[in-house]
Amino acid sequence: MIVTRSLQKAYGDHLVVDGVSLTLPAGGVTSIIGPNGAGKSTLLSMVSRLLAMDSGSVEVDGLDVARTPSNLLARRLAILRQDNHLSVRLTVQDLVAFGRYPHNLGRPGPDDRVHVDRSLAWLGLDELRTRYLDELSGGQRQRAFVAMALCQDTDYLLLDEPLNNLDIRHSSQMMERLRRAADELGRTVVVVLHDINFASWYSDTIVAMKNGRVHSEGPPGEIITGERLSDLYDTPIQVIEAQGRRICLFYEAANHAAGG
Repeated sequence: MIVTRSLQKAYGDHLVVDGVSLTLPAGGVTSIIGPNGAGKSTLLSMVSRLLAMDSGSVEVDGLDVARTPSNLLARRLAILRQDNHLSVRLTVQDLVAFGRYPHNLGRPGPDDRVHVDRSLAWLGLDELRTRYLDELSGGQRQRAFVAMALCQDTDYLLLDEPLNNLDIRHSSQMMERLRRAADELGRTVVVVLHDINFASWYSDTIVAMKNGRVHSEGPPGEIITGERLSDLYDTPIQVIEAQGRRICLFYEAANHAAGG
């Protein structure tokens, strides 16, 4: 379980995260949604200690994130940032192997190779394992970074916009793999998403943020409603049912185009 209490972060006079208190359940998939500038990525960065908080606290299974030794925290929680840039030339399998560092401290063994192979297979990267990252498409590189986070073999997997650079087919495959990671591997997956329909389809819990605060939280059936989402995004959103799940339609542009 991840618990935040009165979490706050400001840049100058601009309050990016404003007193956020949340309890994210262990297990399953939690999606964090909301408009640009809502504080989603900043919240995830403070939970993972990539970014220092101004005030408040974060606990992961009772461990105070601010005080837990880095090597211990890295064996409990993996984070994939929104922007990933490397200045060295690496193959896909070399990148994925970095996920084992908290466990082997740079001295890999047979067990590490098992985890690397499993993560490559899980993300459909076997055929690309010896390719260099600069030879891949943006979507392939994104899958390689997710494989590295998965290879870290942590209870918690935090992903900031993992669908970046992915087309609709690969986005769907990525969300299906993350769903399976929760269901079959027992991981707790927390993901920042811009696509509300993917959040609705694959999540157990949705946290909606606006203006640095929690706008609403709960299961998709409670959050994915036209009234809630229209208020969250300040734009008309219609919600329909499809295969027992809720799907959002964004119709403001269509109305303008039709002269409505």
